[in-house]
Amino acid sequence: MAVVGLPTPAGPASSLPKSGYRGQTDRVAIRVVLAEDSYLMREGVSKLLESDAEVEVAGLAADLPALLAEVERSRPDAVVTDIRMPPSNTDEGIQAAEGFRASRPELGVVVLSQYDEPEYALKLLSKGAAGRAYLLKDRLFDARDLLTALREVVAGRSYIDPKVVEGLVAARNRFDTSPLRQLSARELDVLCQMAEGKNNEAIAAALFLSVGVIEKHINAIFSKLDLGLEPDVHRRVKAVLIYLSDASRVR
Repeated sequence: MAVVGLPTPAGPASSLPKSGYRGQTDRVAIRVVLAEDSYLMREGVSKLLESDAEVEVAGLAADLPALLAEVERSRPDAVVTDIRMPPSNTDEGIQAAEGFRASRPELGVVVLSQYDEPEYALKLLSKGAAGRAYLLKDRLFDARDLLTALREVVAGRSYIDPKVVEGLVAARNRFDTSPLRQLSARELDVLCQMAEGKNNEAIAAALFLSVGVIEKHINAIFSKLDLGLEPDVHRRVKAVLIYLSDASRVR
């Protein structure tokens, strides 16, 4: 299990109120707000959480605005949220996690996703890993993974699904062999402009460089990508195709 611990001077768990929840007068109850737009998934995850006597589901939400309102109302210790919800069904769970970092820095957040793309996890952790977890929904058949992730974020640590960690390692390995790694930052800028369909004059204007300098960068790109001596139009197409397939690993 890939668990990364990040020490904090006084983690959220130390400030949790004592609770008589379910008769546990000497135990600490973790109060959770759950956000999930699917009714069946919301009910199922809620039952998974409450299968542990030390967890209390303090509120439910079906979209981002409702999640924000429920957190403000119930003041939970942690949030468990789907990565995609209304209103835009894009990355509302990550948006919420980023917002809570400023408004409720002590609040732990577990993001649930059906996507094992490393980019989502990296985005969630881009401004800090403490108190954040990324867990794939296909792990939810076993409540232990969810409850472990929840306890980690409440303690101020982080938890990343092992399958996502494998993806991050694979992406790192692909980066090590990507031909784009040979390019300088400026050459990547030029190639990015090429991928947008701009000619040399337009690239020069966008990057505030002369056309001659742009031509030198493009020739260097062709050479480093080993594109041979084909006509420039063909080499440009090949360079752009390499960029589009590999750019996410080097930018």
